[in-house]
Amino acid sequence: MDYVIEMLNIRKEFPGVVANDDITIQLKKGEIHALLGENGAGKSTLMNVLFGLYQPEKGEIRVRGEKVHITDPNVANDLGIGMVHQHFMLVEPFTVTQNIILGSEPKKNGKIDIKKAERDVQALSDQYGLKVDARAKISDISVGMQQRVEILKTLYRGTEVLILDEPTAVLTPQEIIELMDIMESLIAEGKSIILITHKLKEIMKACDRCTVIRKGAGVDTLNVADTTVTELSSLMVGREVSFKSNKTPASPQETVLKVENLVVKDSRKVDMLKGLNLEVRAGEILGIAGVDGNGQSELVEAITGLIKSEKGSIHLKNKTIKNLPPRKITESGIAHIPQDRHKFGLVLDFPIGENLALQNYYQKPYSNKKVLNYKEIYENAEKLIGEYDIRTPSAYTLARALSGGNQQKAIIAREVDRSPDLLIAAQPTRGLDVGAIEFIHNKLIEERDKGRAILLVSFELDEIFDVSDRIAVIFDGEIVADLKPEETTEQELGLLMAGSKKEKVGGE
Repeated sequence: MDYVIEMLNIRKEFPGVVANDDITIQLKKGEIHALLGENGAGKSTLMNVLFGLYQPEKGEIRVRGEKVHITDPNVANDLGIGMVHQHFMLVEPFTVTQNIILGSEPKKNGKIDIKKAERDVQALSDQYGLKVDARAKISDISVGMQQRVEILKTLYRGTEVLILDEPTAVLTPQEIIELMDIMESLIAEGKSIILITHKLKEIMKACDRCTVIRKGAGVDTLNVADTTVTELSSLMVGREVSFKSNKTPASPQETVLKVENLVVKDSRKVDMLKGLNLEVRAGEILGIAGVDGNGQSELVEAITGLIKSEKGSIHLKNKTIKNLPPRKITESGIAHIPQDRHKFGLVLDFPIGENLALQNYYQKPYSNKKVLNYKEIYENAEKLIGEYDIRTPSAYTLARALSGGNQQKAIIAREVDRSPDLLIAAQPTRGLDVGAIEFIHNKLIEERDKGRAILLVSFELDEIFDVSDRIAVIFDGEIVADLKPEETTEQELGLLMAGSKKEKVGGE
């Protein structure tokens, strides 16, 4: 069998951690090969070894049968290996073309020939159906388009083997479908793809073979056509995983959150919420469904006090909280799981123990007369680490050293532990594996059953259908439908999310 890439018995260590332990993965020419594993299983580390960002302690790499030493990403590029990282590496003020040619600029009379570069980039974009505008500024294009720019960047450098690291973690459902089409066109042109993911549906739809790794060790390589979602999830997590939440029907009580005629502008003074109306009651989970950019972020930020509202009202248990400082809103009984855990959820260079106290460090028993009581802070942290199964070497480990799933569990532990009246969960499972998703969904339902009101904002329609008791569809800054999950379909929801079945809900 001729393989285009072979990574044989790779071992990669970091101080105190074996990230990859004797892993083998072999890529055939013209295949999409999934690399599947939980958060922190060692997938990205293994691919960073292939791309030359890390050097392995043991094992060998072969490219088209020849043994190679990939000492840095330039060597990888020369061998035809390109990588699109989970966090994009683009210069925002630059254009698409300027980003793509960076480091390999075409010259004419000693100057950069930007016109030729733009023509080349546009031709490449058209060839692969990427639909990228070569002259657009990165800061003006969507996340999905930025990802296409990253793919173009690798193709411009002559990539034959493309590594995609969690490429769908930041995409909307429509963008995911478009990415699958792009991957197919790349394969049709003779490329080979390694897809790092933990999304089982996408593997079943797009991939030929799948290598599973668990806790840094290789478990198995399977033909996707011969396996099932259930088998893959069991291999990945090491136990059976439930894909359906086990929940009883909701028993909604009194209204906890009431939003009326809310108007919010963005930094350019454009209306992002246009008279939005919403109610969430105790003992129910209201799911907000919508395509990214229709006002979800502004709604959450207005309720939590992170941005100011222009008009309308926000009431929590009949008390007005509109435009109060965030701390006052938090103290009034709102907990917030933010959509970007790194920017708004954690202080990455603080120990996880101190991150668990960020909402109440200034209150007794965690501080006394402005002096922090570290004994109490860390005792509470140890309790939460055990209760929420946060996998960390210790409470003193820096937050940035934890996997995404464990960082998310820490945020949920901190917010839920305060027994809020309203829990806002924005993209709570973004980028997480099936084991962590199952845990978080069960936690949300458990909190609902304790009588909390829960506002869930998610781009994952499976999550919206599975966890919500009621679905509110947001389009162009308004709630356009209020539905029960059992009385609608993904198709109907998709039409509402696209604005083609607008039926304004609530007060005018």
